[in-house]
Amino acid sequence: MIVEKPWSQEITFLNEIMKKTEMKHCIKWGIDVYTFNGQNIVGICGFKNYVGLWFYNGVFLTDEEEVFINAQENKTKALRQWRFNGLKEIKEDLVLRYVKEAIQNEKEGKRWVTEKSDKIEINGLLGEAIGADLRLKEAFESLSNYKQKEYLDHINSAKREATQQSRLEKIKPMILERKGLNDKYLKK
Repeated sequence: MIVEKPWSQEITFLNEIMKKTEMKHCIKWGIDVYTFNGQNIVGICGFKNYVGLWFYNGVFLTDEEEVFINAQENKTKALRQWRFNGLKEIKEDLVLRYVKEAIQNEKEGKRWVTEKSDKIEINGLLGEAIGADLRLKEAFESLSNYKQKEYLDHINSAKREATQQSRLEKIKPMILERKGLNDKYLKK
């Protein structure tokens, strides 16, 4: 007995549409991704309730049909998602129109550049802990802005104070060792 994966027909159809363009197919993060000149243009991914078409620089697309959503308001800046709830919702000509515009934007060099800020506001439980422990403060300040921001986001993104406190206790030794939150994943 062959068990079909959820959204397999929709994903197959979207992949067939993408093959009609000048993009190259690859698998990144376990999903189908299409690139142009080495840059990510579109990703296809099935979720529990829908299949999504991700436009990595979708912020630059003219969304005349108003099909896009920002999946994570205040987090994702350039990424836009188009959700489909079934095969009948996928209109090939419309999808191709948006994809061709995304490719043209890449050709024109329209690409989101991450906003960099030199000033980091140290707040919340981590801010309190740093204010109360000079060694922790010195170690934290020796980290790059990126690593400081990683730690702040890690603590402050937890909704419950108990979770924030638990995370804080786990990261204190890492900060004192002047390691970044995700340094253990770096290739040596």
